Amino acid sequence: MAIHTILVTGSNGQLGWELGQLAASYPAFNFVLVDRSQLDLSFPETFEKMIQTIAPDCIVNTAAYTAVDKSETEKDLSYTVNATAVQTLASICKNLAIPFMTYSTDYVFDGEATQPYSTATKVDPVNYYGSTKAAGEAMAMEANEDTIIIRTSWVFSSHGNNFVKTMMRLMKERDQLNIVADQKGRPTYAKDLAMATMKMIEAMNAGKSIKGVYHFANTGETTWFDFAATIKAIAGLDCALNPIETKDFPTPAKRPAYSVLDTSKIEEALSIAIPHWEDALRDCMNLLSK
Repeated sequence: MAIHTILVTGSNGQLGWELGQLAASYPAFNFVLVDRSQLDLSFPETFEKMIQTIAPDCIVNTAAYTAVDKSETEKDLSYTVNATAVQTLASICKNLAIPFMTYSTDYVFDGEATQPYSTATKVDPVNYYGSTKAAGEAMAMEANEDTIIIRTSWVFSSHGNNFVKTMMRLMKERDQLNIVADQKGRPTYAKDLAMATMKMIEAMNAGKSIKGVYHFANTGETTWFDFAATIKAIAGLDCALNPIETKDFPTPAKRPAYSVLDTSKIEEALSIAIPHWEDALRDCMNLLSK
């Protein structure tokens, strides 16, 4: 079945917004971008009627509950949005026989690894947010074996709330900042993830079989401290940065110490070369400076 109408949930989030920015470059597709006011993932019982009205040929679910620390107390809400709602969308797509894409996180892993996590690594989340995303993955695959899950990490964009924008603001406001230096991962530019998403949709449209779990993040691994130091250097700011350990910065939700994702599967499937995170960061900060 040819894909013409693409329903994108979470259009105000970083990834949903970037997909909206790309829409004009893909005139072959009709993008229907909906935000929480139009499709609220905390009410899965409302989905069917809305989706029938839109009649999409593909659903891309970028909406999620992403407040990692708040998830420890808002358990029911985060589970509904990240697990139950995803299962419901997967099930609707199975009934309609249309592709379903959704996104997950590096936080489904325990952080104990010493080499990048492959898509086949067993999930073992260390916080409640991660467990809701892991549940969402399993429930979606069970409801619809053709579900496409893209796990990503450390997402940033010129839109929305993220580490890059927070650092730029704080570095202008303060003389010094303490930044965690013992957590390792791969930053992901939402714009690059959106482009990979569209490549995936085009590949499916061309008849390629794509399903299951993929990982996407920009190349190169770093720590939050080095990420912040690079932001500071590009922005030309003079705030002093102090490296600290995770134990010196307690948070309600535990963070994995190592969550580097192996992206070779998606690179091979789509024949893409993923940009380095520093190049992606420069592009993002260039847009922010405008």
